[in-house]
Amino acid sequence: MAGMIEIRGLHKSFGDNHVLQGIDLSIERGQTTVIIGGSGSGKSVLMKHMMGLLKPDSGEVEVDGEDITGMSERELVRVRRKFGMVFQQAALFDSMTVGENVAFALREHRRLSEREIWRIVAEKLALVDLHDTERLYPAELSGGMRKRVGLARAIVLDPKIILYDEPTTGLDPITTNSVDHMIMNAQQRLGVTSVVISHDIASSFRVGHHVAMLYRGHIVAQGTPDMLRSSTHAHVQEFLSTWFDR
Repeated sequence: MAGMIEIRGLHKSFGDNHVLQGIDLSIERGQTTVIIGGSGSGKSVLMKHMMGLLKPDSGEVEVDGEDITGMSERELVRVRRKFGMVFQQAALFDSMTVGENVAFALREHRRLSEREIWRIVAEKLALVDLHDTERLYPAELSGGMRKRVGLARAIVLDPKIILYDEPTTGLDPITTNSVDHMIMNAQQRLGVTSVVISHDIASSFRVGHHVAMLYRGHIVAQGTPDMLRSSTHAHVQEFLSTWFDR
């Protein structure tokens, strides 16, 4: 069976900057794949191709069995509904309560009664262990709780794929551990396919079934965390040593 997302021979340049240079990657269904690499390695550009936000210069991106590279914007809107996105800073609306933040996408994309909206909101918040928080405001929450509200909002339309953009950047170790558990619990409870963009090695190895390292537009190593630890590629060894020699 093909992966949930299949990337083959992907190239993308911006002027003279050849950001992606022949990427091949399979994102397995129901598992968590982490894409790691330093700043400017092409992680975010690769993620944007998965959602059809960028068109490749060459190569293919297949999502849930459909090649999206030649799709119209209208077709891409349909495909993007398969994705939920958890942003780096949670990106909540500060003027809205937790419940209103989570309900936002339901109001935009579904025709539901108020009663049904709030039933779904309560259900999604419970899934991320945030019971009875609907009336709180983001400013009243800890960093880890805000991330979980962001996840509840991302899953409110029942996506097949959840994308996490640098979910642990700038967090202290305790909050980072909480976010890692959030990612693992979501994958287990919902059975979703998760893609995590990160430069945090320790976090990546905790949450990832499969880890792929990007370096200068190439995937230079991929496999289980144990396989990356034993990689002989010089950059992989250097990148890992900056974390595990601390």
